[in-house]
Amino acid sequence: MAWARVSLWAVCTLRVVLATVYFQEEFLDGERWRNRWVPSTNDSRLGHFRLSSGKFYGHKEKDKGLQTTQNGRFYAISARFPPFSNKGRPLVLQYTVKHEQKMDCGGGYVKLFPADLDQQTLSTASPYYVMFGPDICGFDLMKVHVILQFKNEYHANKKFIKCKVDGFTHLYTLILRPDLTYEVKIDGQSIELGSIENDWHLASLRKTEQAATAPGLDPGKAGTAQDWEKHFLDAGASKPSDWNSELDGDWPGPMLQKPPYQDGLKPEGIDQDIWLHEKMRSTRYLTHYDLSEFENIGAIGLELWQVRSGTIFDNFLLTDDEQYAENFGKATWGQTKGPEKEMDDVLVKDEVARAREEEEEELLAGRLYRPRGFFDRFHRQKEL
Repeated sequence: MAWARVSLWAVCTLRVVLATVYFQEEFLDGERWRNRWVPSTNDSRLGHFRLSSGKFYGHKEKDKGLQTTQNGRFYAISARFPPFSNKGRPLVLQYTVKHEQKMDCGGGYVKLFPADLDQQTLSTASPYYVMFGPDICGFDLMKVHVILQFKNEYHANKKFIKCKVDGFTHLYTLILRPDLTYEVKIDGQSIELGSIENDWHLASLRKTEQAATAPGLDPGKAGTAQDWEKHFLDAGASKPSDWNSELDGDWPGPMLQKPPYQDGLKPEGIDQDIWLHEKMRSTRYLTHYDLSEFENIGAIGLELWQVRSGTIFDNFLLTDDEQYAENFGKATWGQTKGPEKEMDDVLVKDEVARAREEEEEELLAGRLYRPRGFFDRFHRQKEL
């Protein structure tokens, strides 16, 4: 057994060496978390966080995290780390969240922000790169958000990913890969995966070699240098909304400069302006169009609304290594999930016993009124 522990430690140590950990937070140093996490002062009505492991837990110290404390409030808090780009590498975002208050309406998601985030003014208007995690509001909304920013617009995953609603701590993991695939895990189990291009509301710019494969074209025939014009109309441009044709005349449209003439550049049989425009769109896509890349990630935070407070956020991790994230999840949530449920079972039994004692006292006093399902209130909300 001792050898097994040593071997496991060696494997974990190797993963630490290979992995890049951009941010990791377990709140194991008491109130020093306040030196790392900055609450927004944008609005005096924002709710406050405290460090707590809740009413029931698997380990009193290890399960401590940021807990919302006031009902009917917005919350905004963030932590910085050295800025980085995930270009060419996986991006793994992971954390735990517990709605022990039996959440009726409120967010449990986390956001990744650019490095230039003003932490003091963090609000719903603050630009972010990624929004990920559960959101609950009655029976109509029980989903996991996966929202990505692209070209300063926010795009949500088209698939419905159901979140956990049972009141226990759960581990949420988002993986964005350089090959434009993604995966969402809950409690270490893959819940959803697929293509970012296909599963988000996006208009792909991929027009790869469209002109060369169009019917009736002969790519082997090309124009000459004498036929080559230096500029062409930008076919992707739109007329401004305030352009008045009667007053301003016909809208000319912007012109783009062409590269120097090269033999064989333009196939014969297609308008050279249209062909070159599509060719340039294709090139731009292949070099710049990557939906999983974020150039300046520098902060992580909670910016959300809750009707009923009590949610606990813990075990934040941002890394480029999927295996490290899996190991970290097992070493944190994996070690405390069982004892957490055991403690809750004990508390429920104690509450039921006290309720029965009160019932007997009411019977003796002749004042008993017990509505149907009276004792059900002591049990965690079951999955719907």
